[in-house]
Amino acid sequence: MLNFTVGPVMSSEAIRAIGAEQVPYFRTAEFSAVMKENEHLMLKFAKAPADSRVVFITGSGTASMEATVMNVFTPEDKVLVVNGGSFGHRFVQLCEIHDIPHTEIKLDMGRKLTAQHLAPYEGQGFTGFLVNLDETSTGVLYDIQLISDFCRRNDIFLVVDSISSFLADPFDMAALGVDVMITGSQKALACPPGISIIVLAPQSVERVCANKVKSMYFNLEDALKNGERGQTPFTPAVGTLRQINARLKEIEAAGGVESENRRMAALAADFRSKIGDMPFDIVSESLSNAVTPLHPHNVSAYDIFLRLKDEYHIWVCPNGGDMADKVFRVGHLGALTTADNDTLISALRDMQSKGLL
Repeated sequence: MLNFTVGPVMSSEAIRAIGAEQVPYFRTAEFSAVMKENEHLMLKFAKAPADSRVVFITGSGTASMEATVMNVFTPEDKVLVVNGGSFGHRFVQLCEIHDIPHTEIKLDMGRKLTAQHLAPYEGQGFTGFLVNLDETSTGVLYDIQLISDFCRRNDIFLVVDSISSFLADPFDMAALGVDVMITGSQKALACPPGISIIVLAPQSVERVCANKVKSMYFNLEDALKNGERGQTPFTPAVGTLRQINARLKEIEAAGGVESENRRMAALAADFRSKIGDMPFDIVSESLSNAVTPLHPHNVSAYDIFLRLKDEYHIWVCPNGGDMADKVFRVGHLGALTTADNDTLISALRDMQSKGLL
């Protein structure tokens, strides 16, 4: 199986080997040291401001999206939400569930966010901004500098879901004034799913501690207190956290976050250069290094997903709902190489030669 989805992604042999080991007991000094190292490297790779903190949630990225909305916003806030696809819509749903007053900036499929979209909201008293930096359902990478400048001008608290773009695209939390960054274990970290990660700037920690959230599992103040000793309030996905530790150290040894950015940018550029003459349109106006969204000219996108999976043992990423037949996505995350790109291209060309594209 060759995996070009956007999560879970291909893991290296070393990371997979850790997953085969017995899972150790975790209320120990040894595991606390692992967790403190995880926090240190996550802060370094996110380029978080001094005195920032990290919370590791045992749950998917949506768990950390919900925990963030619950812990940093209240019904007294007024939040802008960029909704350009299924994950932007998820932030809208979370605001609805938790009674957070919000306004959607609704974008059509594949469209980038522009200054014109933001202009009507200047000086309108908004206190929060929620954005999925890479709207993974459509492959659009939003202009984070544009968003950062807007939030700074308007004194708005900025929450960035960087679940699929973390390590794939350049990102500097401190320089951009980002208050919260969210990511997950199964994207560019190339570990199994099950852990999502919240990086909190100091002002976010203050908000969390001032907001008495009605939740046991998603109480980030409790998580922060436990994190001071390298622990979590409840039993975490211990094996996955050990794999994250190895993966973070692997990235550090290979040159750090900039090197990882370059590696994925090269993989994405290589793939895109090789499909120029094929019957696909790239649907995004602003591409992330994480994924290439493709609209086939002549056949169902979902049929391509099924055929690649069943006949060629290659997985790409399908879409659901209205986009199921319109767009499939090719990921560039994890332990992939340009030779793997060639394998996928060969399969697509074989399908084309048989009149299946």
